[in-house]
Amino acid sequence: MKKYNYRRLIPIVVLAVVLAVILRSTLFASYVVDGESMEPTLYDGNLLMVNKIVYDLKNVDRFDVIVFHANEEDDYVKRVIGLPGDEIEYKNDQLYVNGEHVKEDFLDAYVQASDSRPFTTNFSLEQTTGEEKVPEGHLFVMGDNRQDSLDSRSFGFISIDQLVGKVDVKYWPLSQTKLSFGK
Repeated sequence: MKKYNYRRLIPIVVLAVVLAVILRSTLFASYVVDGESMEPTLYDGNLLMVNKIVYDLKNVDRFDVIVFHANEEDDYVKRVIGLPGDEIEYKNDQLYVNGEHVKEDFLDAYVQASDSRPFTTNFSLEQTTGEEKVPEGHLFVMGDNRQDSLDSRSFGFISIDQLVGKVDVKYWPLSQTKLSFGK
C-alpha cells in the first residue's frame, strides 16, 4: 500500500485555487440575466460567462452578444447591430446596414411566433440618434426582444470603453447551455 505525503499536495492545491480565482476574475465574469430584453436568446435568470479580454485581442463583430456598463450601477446585455461608420435602418422588419440587407437568422423563430407585426418597427439612425452613422469608438446595440428592449433606440450609442466583454457561455439552466452567440 502506497502512503501519500499530503504536505506536498496542500501547496499545489492552494496554488491551483489562487490561480483559478485570479484567472477567473481577470479573464471572465459571471452575470445573471435580469429582464426579457434578450429573449429568445437569453431569458431572465440565465447565468452567463463573459469573456473580459476578447476585445483586447480582436475587434467587436456585428451580432456579438455583449455586456456593457449602462451606468454606474447597472450592466446591460445586448446584441451589437451597428459598428463604427455604419448607417443603420430598419424597413419592413428588415435590417439594412450601409444600404444593404443583412439577415438576422437568430431572430427567425421568434419573428415567426410573434403575433405583432412589425416585429421591429421602422427606424433610421438619424431618426433615433440624430446621427447619420455610428460614430468612431461607439456601437449601436439592440435587444433581441425588439418590442420590449431598452437599447440604443432609446439611450443612443454606447462607447466601446463601456464594454465589459463578450458573452461566450450561457451555463444555467443546464438544459439551455449554449457556447456561442454569433450570427
